[in-house]
Amino acid sequence: MSQYKLMLSSLMDSARDLLPIVVVIIFFQFLVLRQPIPNLADMLLGTLFVVIGLTLFVRGLDLGLFPIGQSMANAFARKGSLFWLLLFAFSLGFSTTVAEPALIAVADEAAEVAAQGGMIENNEAALDSYATGLRYTVAISVGLAILVGVLRIIKGWPIQYLIIGGYLGIIFMTAIAPEEIIGIAYDSGGVTTSTITVPLVTALGVGLASSIRGRNPMVDGFGLIAFASLTPMIFVMGYGMII
Repeated sequence: MSQYKLMLSSLMDSARDLLPIVVVIIFFQFLVLRQPIPNLADMLLGTLFVVIGLTLFVRGLDLGLFPIGQSMANAFARKGSLFWLLLFAFSLGFSTTVAEPALIAVADEAAEVAAQGGMIENNEAALDSYATGLRYTVAISVGLAILVGVLRIIKGWPIQYLIIGGYLGIIFMTAIAPEEIIGIAYDSGGVTTSTITVPLVTALGVGLASSIRGRNPMVDGFGLIAFASLTPMIFVMGYGMII
């Protein structure tokens, strides 16, 4: 019975989280545009699906992704092998980013635009190659970012110096990279921190900081996502310069 109450509570929380979006749409639709909402029945059904989907997604994070990320971080910390821990961090960052739906969509769109702009040939093989290269470039950069972030937690390095250094690198690359790739690079930094990457990477950081003596999960456990946003911008601009 408690599970039903928990699920109902989660549904109510999801509905409450979506309420501001609904209020904004209704306000502008009726008071600014002064038009009825088109396909109202479909929109209501879609909203219901979003509430249910969001509820199941959050429950899935609580039951699956967060615990497995923390438990694996704890296990690697107890094992005491820096090599395997860093390899796991890189592999986690790489694999979650390659599977990120938002990145796949951006890479495909970028390939289409590059073909239209004459940067690459407008055929299926060239489009595929460009999109795949972009995805793997971003995935490698995120893998390296998570590796550096884990090393920071282990060594206790101040996060602000690494972040400042990363943004200085972005500024430098922006000055020398082709204009056509800069916007794509900046968007690539955003799409990497989405539905798959964030839960696992956050759980890894918090779990690792909790397992190492002298580390504070609140201070040291967070910050990995910032690295995952930084490095793709630098790497994608480099990718644009190479091709």
